[in-house]
Amino acid sequence: MAETDLKSKPLQGWKRCVDNYMRDTIAYPLFGAFIAVWSAVVGLTNPTHARAEDMEKSAYAFTFQSIEGGELPLASFQGKTLLVVNTASNCGFTPQYEGLQALWTEFKDQGLVIIGVPSNDFGGQEPGTADEIKTFCEGTYSIDFPLTEKVVVKGDQAHPFYKWAAAVLGEAKAPRWNFHKYLVDSNGTLIGSFPSTVRPGDEAFRNQIKAALPNS
Repeated sequence: MAETDLKSKPLQGWKRCVDNYMRDTIAYPLFGAFIAVWSAVVGLTNPTHARAEDMEKSAYAFTFQSIEGGELPLASFQGKTLLVVNTASNCGFTPQYEGLQALWTEFKDQGLVIIGVPSNDFGGQEPGTADEIKTFCEGTYSIDFPLTEKVVVKGDQAHPFYKWAAAVLGEAKAPRWNFHKYLVDSNGTLIGSFPSTVRPGDEAFRNQIKAALPNS
């Protein structure tokens, strides 16, 4: 091995530590603060009033298309706790796939189902085809929880599930970026909304998931 390679390895390791520190202590909090302010402003200027029929619905009323093709009705997961996450392959939050897979592996036998919903809405960070997205997720992060086809998750063209969720919880709790998370209990009731900066391994987040599990 060349002497320059030996010298560069400690430097590379130090750089990774610095990068991770900057991301965790500066980038995530700053981005989280930005999302919080943005959400508050949007919620005040564009309030969403839930209609009676929206409040009466459950998550089981909605169907996605699977990334492999064919329908993926949420009703097929009745009795399970759902974590619905809008995802992207080229985002700074994309490494959260690793944490989501870990959650799925740990809690699926207790009734957790994670559903990844690829979307190109934020920053154009999911431009690929269904095959490209599936290959990336499986090859890079060994994802084996359900993935949907790519959909719109915000605005007038949003998938019906996301329109319903925004109506029930309000625009301030709707996705503002990739890797926003909706938590649905085993009755199909929408019980939580978590912004991109909440990571799958965060203890408070894990506790809320565990409390919602049907077989906990």
